[in-house]
Amino acid sequence: MSIFGQLFGGSATVDLQEIINEGAFLVDVRTPGEFAAGHVKGSENIPLNIIPSQLNKFKDKKNIVVFCQSGGRSSQAKTILEQSGFANVVNGGTWNHVNQYVK
Repeated sequence: MSIFGQLFGGSATVDLQEIINEGAFLVDVRTPGEFAAGHVKGSENIPLNIIPSQLNKFKDKKNIVVFCQSGGRSSQAKTILEQSGFANVVNGGTWNHVNQYVK
């Protein structure tokens, strides 16, 4: 498995462009200071450390894309959300990576 596969999961390939175009809930899990310095247009800042107390914001979302600075915190966020019953979570990796798909 490639390093990318190890970091972002080696399961089914996800078309990030398609799910973003379909209105995915874009969640930046970095700190408010990092978010303020630059972020994906239309994304919501829910820092990793408060995700467990903000689960209601994820309910009824068709697709959820989590991302951060390097992909590490978003991987943790994906795990937290999946353990909380959300099956529609994609680790988008870095915010710059996700940003290239947002119009």
